[in-house]
Amino acid sequence: MLAQAWPTKPIRLVVPFTPGGSSDILARAVGQKLTEAWGQAVVIDNVPGAGGSLGADRVAKAAPDGYTLLMAHIGTLAVNPLIYPKLPYDPVKSFSPVAWVASVPNVLVVHPSVPATSLKELVALAKSRPGQLNYGSGGNGSAAHLATEYLKLQSQTFMVHVPYRGTAPAVNDLMAGQIQLLFTGAPAVVGQVKNGQLRALAVSSPQRLAALPDVPTVAESGYKGFEADQWYGIVAPAGTPREIVLKLNTQINQALASSELKARLQNEGAIAMPRPPEVFGELISSELARWRPVVQAGRIKPD
Repeated sequence: MLAQAWPTKPIRLVVPFTPGGSSDILARAVGQKLTEAWGQAVVIDNVPGAGGSLGADRVAKAAPDGYTLLMAHIGTLAVNPLIYPKLPYDPVKSFSPVAWVASVPNVLVVHPSVPATSLKELVALAKSRPGQLNYGSGGNGSAAHLATEYLKLQSQTFMVHVPYRGTAPAVNDLMAGQIQLLFTGAPAVVGQVKNGQLRALAVSSPQRLAALPDVPTVAESGYKGFEADQWYGIVAPAGTPREIVLKLNTQINQALASSELKARLQNEGAIAMPRPPEVFGELISSELARWRPVVQAGRIKPD
């Protein structure tokens, strides 16, 4: 009966970052579909700060009634718990997984002056010039930082991290030749690759990207099993009634299966991931295990 009556008022979907980023874009796209389906407004509430931790904490402490949700991200639930020593929430115990919304592959790009046309050549170059290649990211503990540290760990190379306050300035400095490489989400660099400003060497996903069909995966390039995509999903406070979680999951998955939303996500370089809540929960747990040795080996600390 509870799920049949719910929702009877607006739903707040917290985005723990500033407006305009991937989390915000995905939240608004999904929120619009839920509003259309239920006739109740889904209000996007941007609560940035501490790498997404402030917004996540607010949702963790909210009433578990289905009216406060979080647009979670790999950083919020899989990276922050590893780099912030006193995080006010537990990524597994504080939330009920609702829906895996999207996966966003990372693309490894270099400035055209870098004498490498493949990942194999880049690794050889890095080994011949240890500490002389600089890679950028959107900040310490960002998805780009983690992906590159993971690649360094797998390839046993030493490259220097140059953190920026956001992905856009890192991309701009890469195009200007101030840094040599960047391993970041596809939406930030696909256009620059297509117009020749940057050279793409590999993608982090298990399959090649439709937008860059000639660019091999890291796994194809000699690192079997390598995968380092960014991901986004919705969680609710722990204790949210199961019937509400399932109603949300069903409606979100229907939205993700629509041709309109699929096309919108593809334009953002994202891949829709309609899955049961349990699968998203398993992803969160497995990602914590995946990134722990990377954070430790890279000695990654928050800004």
